[in-house]
Amino acid sequence: MLLLNTLPLWVSALMLVAMTLIAASGPSLIRRRVPLDRLRVNNEVAGFKFATVGVLYAVLLAFAVIVVWEKFAEADRTVSKEAGAIVTLYRLSEGLDQQPGDAFRQNLLDYTKAAIRDDWPAMEHGKYSSHVTEMLNRAYSTIISMHPGDQRGAVILTELLKQLDLVTQARRARLVSARGAIPGLLWFVLVVDAFLTIGFTFFFGTQNALIQGLMTGILSLLIFSAMLVIVAIDHPFAGPVKVHPNALEAAQEEFVG
Repeated sequence: MLLLNTLPLWVSALMLVAMTLIAASGPSLIRRRVPLDRLRVNNEVAGFKFATVGVLYAVLLAFAVIVVWEKFAEADRTVSKEAGAIVTLYRLSEGLDQQPGDAFRQNLLDYTKAAIRDDWPAMEHGKYSSHVTEMLNRAYSTIISMHPGDQRGAVILTELLKQLDLVTQARRARLVSARGAIPGLLWFVLVVDAFLTIGFTFFFGTQNALIQGLMTGILSLLIFSAMLVIVAIDHPFAGPVKVHPNALEAAQEEFVG
């Protein structure tokens, strides 16, 4: 579903309208082949069955929406945590000697720039940038090569390593989030069940075929709208609705400002 996620919203909206119109025309097509009297016979029994089918699919759809929304919000928080840890590292580095401090601050600036420039485009395709990993490794190498001569320096070094570990964990979390939250099997079930639920309404019989088509269209609009939300935010770093590197850009401005 990554391909659908990268489509512009207006294209997704057109697909939504098209699917709704197709679904709304379904009852009329069935009515041409099956007489109204035969459809009416099953209304009562089919109504009870449709209530069960509708509830089951509604629960599944709501579950998927909640999962992707929580993952999207978590991805946004992860980027903020990463930026916060980077800013903390930059401020702590003021307690280092001039030469290692300058080198480490340059490492942080290089990492932040690389993450914005290289990681974000790569995450749109569910991948990552090895160049960003190299910048992070350089920051670790700079810290590990330090040899503090007093207790104060040892405390600062310990906190630097702790915060750099938080940056590593946050980056790993966003790289994992970029792959999407909904597995392929669940997508298959969501799509198949959507067509089954909508198709179930084709076999009811009402006196006014236009009203029946309208009700089916409304139902399909609700279902496909929810699926559009899932598609749009399933990959939080891709598509028109995504998490931007605003927090990292703000951190970078603190460095150069």
